Amino acid sequence: MRLLMLGALRAQTGNGTTARRIQDHLEAAGHSCTLVDISSCKSPLAVSNLISSENFEAALGIHLYKAGRLLQGSGIPFGIIFGGTDINEDAKCDEKAKVMGRVLEEARFAVSFTESMKEAAAVYWPRARSKIYVQAQGIVTTCNASFNWKRFLQSEGILQDSSSLRLFLLICGLRRVKDPLYLVDAFAEWHREEPSTHLIIIGPAVSFPAFFVDPLFAEEVKEKIKRVDGVHLLQEISQEDLHALVKKCFAVVNSSISEGMSATILEAMDLNVPVMARNIPGNAAVITHKTTGLLYSNPQEFVQLSKSLISDPFLHKEIVMKAKEYVTKHHSWEHERQAYQNLVRMLQ
Repeated sequence: MRLLMLGALRAQTGNGTTARRIQDHLEAAGHSCTLVDISSCKSPLAVSNLISSENFEAALGIHLYKAGRLLQGSGIPFGIIFGGTDINEDAKCDEKAKVMGRVLEEARFAVSFTESMKEAAAVYWPRARSKIYVQAQGIVTTCNASFNWKRFLQSEGILQDSSSLRLFLLICGLRRVKDPLYLVDAFAEWHREEPSTHLIIIGPAVSFPAFFVDPLFAEEVKEKIKRVDGVHLLQEISQEDLHALVKKCFAVVNSSISEGMSATILEAMDLNVPVMARNIPGNAAVITHKTTGLLYSNPQEFVQLSKSLISDPFLHKEIVMKAKEYVTKHHSWEHERQAYQNLVRMLQ
């Protein structure tokens, strides 16, 4: 079957990572699966023309609003994968909620990463409950063995002895929902007290299509970081280099206002690196505080918990061990593959 997968897919985090993983699952079952970024299809008519010209037989949309509204009325069967902000944020807007309700009526199925996200969706669209399936993200990580750690430090102006550094890594696009500036002031103050601590923010910036990233906000982030010490902003790098970078960090950080299920958090767990995440429902669904990670509610608590993690090697070791056990048990790549290969049969 010739499948179209539509979504905000250019970034190397979030939806893009999810799409490429699902593409691999479906192509392993003998399907042809083409990824198309919604920046190139800005109307339902454009999607319909693409479907006709490429002879697509079915489609998957990642994000109920952004992709779903473009697939509505397309003439081919489609399924939807919730993105997170569609249910957590967009559904609060009455007009968007009406559009998403109509999309769900037409969709053959929808996938939610968590039970809580399914329940949230069912509150808005109760008639769709029976077609929403819960499937956690499956995780697989691959590190670039030739990643040059010292060269990386030099390129970022971090010239200290790498053995004494404690790097905290925030992987996100420069979007308001990711709130990349949330920790900057508190971290900069901590860096003045403890110069070996650094926060690295990495991800798509203003070069990413404006449809997905607020260029003015991205510029605001860049200007803010220029004015503080101990915080560094990097452009996105390859997935293999990124995983190698994660392995070298003391902790991976999440500061989002809203999340569906953060693949970055799960990848850090798989790579045996502690996770420190903002205490929001999407993060709390995969992190048990002080067991599989640390949850903080404000920047000051983040600093306090970071200091605890540094001073307590036993806590660090326990979190890494329990998180690895959790992600191995609940986020199996093999289980995810089987689930999507089964679901796509509903589109035939």
